[in-house]
Amino acid sequence: MAVVGSTGGNLFSHGGDEPHRLLAEIFRQAEAGGFKVSAVQLVAAGASMDAVKDSTPAQLLTLRDGDGDGVGVGNIEVTVAARGTLAEVNATAAAYDAELARAVAAGEVDALVLVSAAPKGVNAATVGAAVAAGLPAAGTGGSSIAAAQALGLNLVAASGTTGSTSTTRAVSYIAGLARYFGTRYRPVLGSAEAQDATGSPWRRISVRGIMVGSLPAFIALALILAVGKIPGLDALTPVFDALIAGLPVVVAAVAARRVSGLGEVGLVAGVVAGVLSTAGGIIGGLVGGILAGALVAYLLRWTLARRFPVTTANIVAGGLSGLAAGLVVFLALAPLTNALGEGVKDAIEYLVALNPLLAGALAGLVIWPAIMGGVYHAAILPLVLLEMGEKGHSFFGAVDMVSLVMVSLGITLANVVRPRTSGERALAASGAAVNFGFGTFVEASYPFLFADKRVFAVALGSATLGGLVVGATGTEATAYLPAVVAPFVATDTVGMVLAMLVGVVVPFVAVLLINLRPRRAAEA
Repeated sequence: MAVVGSTGGNLFSHGGDEPHRLLAEIFRQAEAGGFKVSAVQLVAAGASMDAVKDSTPAQLLTLRDGDGDGVGVGNIEVTVAARGTLAEVNATAAAYDAELARAVAAGEVDALVLVSAAPKGVNAATVGAAVAAGLPAAGTGGSSIAAAQALGLNLVAASGTTGSTSTTRAVSYIAGLARYFGTRYRPVLGSAEAQDATGSPWRRISVRGIMVGSLPAFIALALILAVGKIPGLDALTPVFDALIAGLPVVVAAVAARRVSGLGEVGLVAGVVAGVLSTAGGIIGGLVGGILAGALVAYLLRWTLARRFPVTTANIVAGGLSGLAAGLVVFLALAPLTNALGEGVKDAIEYLVALNPLLAGALAGLVIWPAIMGGVYHAAILPLVLLEMGEKGHSFFGAVDMVSLVMVSLGITLANVVRPRTSGERALAASGAAVNFGFGTFVEASYPFLFADKRVFAVALGSATLGGLVVGATGTEATAYLPAVVAPFVATDTVGMVLAMLVGVVVPFVAVLLINLRPRRAAEA
């Protein structure tokens, strides 16, 4: 199989900033599934693709062919085939793309893995050859996957990036391909890699990556809140209180593990710091975890340089760094971080209270441009999690579910019922299933939005109307849950159902009418 793509936009905060580790995990899972990686073409940028320029530093990683500066990754050697600005590296990548496309056409490649690829850019030739050859492909990266699907690529496993890790993405790729080929695959889990604390820990700080990495804990909180509303289950209220009090520990643990780059040692430091940072709220846990992660990296190097036994070095690094960072928050920063978290919550509530209809409509209107421009994952999703960390639900979470997920569901459903071409029905059906069943992957509607400006206008208008209903009813909730579950985690179940119906019915009817004209013209 061939691995192609880039370090991505949203992916950059989910492991894309460590491309060698990203590739190592793919190689590890591929070996476990009996697949051989025969080609790699990965553009590794120095920043998120959502904010890069042509002058951004970048590298092109490929399989080593005997020259270049080889870097060991898993059991396979990769090399930095090109260094320079992103524009220069992309030019070299395009040449590799042409070579790989010829290999695909010659039958030398059996499958593709797309990692935030550019099916209409530096991966266009390879994807085009794969479409022509009918190769199966697995991939992640909402925008790129939507583009690949629109080109007709046979995607056997596809999803967005939010909330994933290098391991879970790699498992998804190989599981999908193994299912397609009918081969047996058992994921290799656990830490098979050597600990890697090279480089400055401060460069590994990503608030977006840390917050999104903590997302499962916030969803667990929302589910307990929903179940606790069922008559007779009031006893779960203390469980909700315990979970909301423990969220800073989760955030601190994720932060320390990420920043330190030291796996379990960093995780322990984060837990210690998080326990002492609970009074500071989510932001307190974030600060404590970042400090602990930075300290553990320095302390481990310091102790090992002085010939401490490894066991002692781990104890000193993991324990003392967590203790020191936690005490900084506990004794000094907790009132400030707690006030900051409360301030964010109060500011959102104040702005919504000024004019709920306008606030909801504006939030709905801007959320589509925000997710397309990379602002959603950088700003809106962290706001959702901060709100949930304070009270278990979120205004922006409700807007997310209504104006993004439900609107995407309406658009894809319309293309299932009345597609412009027969080939679009399967594409729309897979997206609609994920939208409805999992509350994510709104990028499934991108092919339809970009193919017709009227559909894009419908998305903006429907999102605005849905947000307006959210504001009018005052409902708060969260996304990333099945559509049938979302109303039950909302503060106003009836209001949430009404808003979701507006979000899905309006685009469904509008896109259905838009698609009728091309269908009638084709029949005539």
